[in-house]
Amino acid sequence: MREQQTTIAKIWINGSSFEATTEMSVAAALMRFDSMQTRQSVSGQARFAVCGMGVCQECRVRINGQSHQLACQAYCRSGMVINTETAGMGT
Repeated sequence: MREQQTTIAKIWINGSSFEATTEMSVAAALMRFDSMQTRQSVSGQARFAVCGMGVCQECRVRINGQSHQLACQAYCRSGMVINTETAGMGT
């Protein structure tokens, strides 16, 4: 059996560089980055991934300028720019 090599992806989260792996979802990278908020509800409450499979839509972030991307469904790639509402960027 052949071993898989872990590929490091340098990504940007709310303007800060972070090293993740290409096997890691954006939601997992946000957790490791210590950002447990992807957006705010209309009443101002913090939101983050709940279901982990894209059904709840709570993990929406802006990825490479595209709003409403599901952090639990997107995998980290080098150069990826991720912004959450916590950075004042809105999604």
